[in-house]
Amino acid sequence: MRSWSYKAITPQGKEVNGKLEAKTQAEAEEMLNGRRMRIVSLKKDPIEISIKLGSGISAKDISRFTRQFSSMCSAGLPILQCIDILADQAENLSLREVLKKISTKIQGGSSLSEAMKEHPKVFNPLYVHMVAAGEAGGILDEVLRRQADYQEANNRLRAKIKKAMTYPILLTVVAVGAMIVLLTFVVPIFADMFTASGNALPGPTQFVINLSNFLKQYLPFIAIAVVGAIVGIKQYKKTPSGAKVLDGLKMKLPGVGPVETKGSVARFTRTLGTLLNAGVSIIDSLKVTANTAGNAVIEDAIMKVVQSISGGQNIAEPLKETGVFPAMVISMIAVGEKTGGLSEMLSKIADFYDEEVNDAVDAMTSMMEPAILVVMGGGIGGLMIAMYMPMFSMADTAS
Repeated sequence: MRSWSYKAITPQGKEVNGKLEAKTQAEAEEMLNGRRMRIVSLKKDPIEISIKLGSGISAKDISRFTRQFSSMCSAGLPILQCIDILADQAENLSLREVLKKISTKIQGGSSLSEAMKEHPKVFNPLYVHMVAAGEAGGILDEVLRRQADYQEANNRLRAKIKKAMTYPILLTVVAVGAMIVLLTFVVPIFADMFTASGNALPGPTQFVINLSNFLKQYLPFIAIAVVGAIVGIKQYKKTPSGAKVLDGLKMKLPGVGPVETKGSVARFTRTLGTLLNAGVSIIDSLKVTANTAGNAVIEDAIMKVVQSISGGQNIAEPLKETGVFPAMVISMIAVGEKTGGLSEMLSKIADFYDEEVNDAVDAMTSMMEPAILVVMGGGIGGLMIAMYMPMFSMADTAS
């Protein structure tokens, strides 16, 4: 795809400047003609070479943008003016660039959702579908407000988990680092001293010295193997079968499993409830929810539910058949379907499971921290005892 700059006359007789993506000039001309625009000029943009990891735009940036956009729409400002103002005010240069591209697309005749759809790393399918529903129903400001609420709730949940995991991970890194330093730098000094004495070494001491020698000799290879394993796991997770296996394993791990399961349920119910509230159909809502689930097991289960609903079933029974969702969730969804308040019921479930995730995170960290401290203290303490045992024997011999 190449970028093309154009100047054209809209069907309303207004002259506009813009950019579009097309493989050839003929394709670009066809796209403009399809918008019923009369081309004044069309030029190929020079190729820009840039290297960027990800979008460079955080979830917090998008959440703030959505909240501001909602407020401005509620005040009655036109969409294009809102986008231009927010682009000028954006502190994140990557977001500013994306908003300017969206502004250009809107000037060229595209809808807001169509313009956002061209930036999937910034605006995911959930966001685009909600904006499209808001545009169709004339309630864009309300939809944006709900989307901002959804994003802020998700951000709080993500921050809670990240904060809870920081301390255990830090403890683990410190423990492993301390053991490596002791085995590669401290133990060899003692080993030379014991060798010079010529005395037989106790079993634990000999084991520690052998481990130290092994680590000194093979540490670079071990480091390469660890990095290779991490890269291999990440590549495996990118495959459909690998993602399903690893996500399923994560849901079964002690401590981590309840957090992952409850977090997935909270995301599923909040996303589905938000989309249904915005007026998106149940089938489309479930498909978008599956794409944004963040867990391959949940995604696979939701797609099975979509197939069942397409065949005429309600949502509760197929959810039960997947064996993934808790019985309480299925019961509450069934009640919501019968009473006609499914979206409200889903929001209540999401709020409940947000609290459940908080409790599960606290339980996980309260279990992990003492376990890591015991392992770290036991490992370092055992190592030091093993190195002092020959000294006690030497002292007994001397006396």
